[in-house]
Amino acid sequence: MREAQITRNTLETQINLKLNLDGSGKSKLATGVGFLDHMLDQIARHGLIDLEVVAKGDLHIDAHHTIEDIGIAFGQALAQTVGDKKGLRRYGHAYVPLDEALSRVVIDLSGRPGLEFNVQFTRSMIGELDVELVHEFFQGFTNHALVTLHVDNLKGRNAHHQCETVFKAFGRALRMAVEPDPRMQGILPSTKGCL
Repeated sequence: MREAQITRNTLETQINLKLNLDGSGKSKLATGVGFLDHMLDQIARHGLIDLEVVAKGDLHIDAHHTIEDIGIAFGQALAQTVGDKKGLRRYGHAYVPLDEALSRVVIDLSGRPGLEFNVQFTRSMIGELDVELVHEFFQGFTNHALVTLHVDNLKGRNAHHQCETVFKAFGRALRMAVEPDPRMQGILPSTKGCL
């Protein structure tokens, strides 16, 4: 089983995160930010991973530290679970629609952090979530998972739909990238022998 448990304690946050890449899409989430819980659940369901997150952060200020640090912990957990990446597909991609909204996410388990995030949300808040923090979540994840990640919302008039398609597409792209490829068993998926 490809599992990791991360504990991240800072002056602003205390986070415990468990990740099982070979799960069934179950989640147990208590971040203090309801809409973030909903989005993390979408990653678990569509990525077919098991994800547990308990976070306590300085939400009396705002959700920035909490959401960024959850992204960091999730990235650290992914880096641990994929190990040397031998035998994995490495690349993953997904298009996901929801009514009028459509998003595309492409991921490369490259060993190099890089984020291209192109989402123009139609409003600034979804529930208690400041949409600027969606970028911060994925930036924290990318920097610590050491992946290249492209996130593009191609269409959308409803910010909830835009955000949900992003997280669902991310879950599906991640699922594809971390999937074992029987034809690549024991091989690093790169022409140069390293990622």
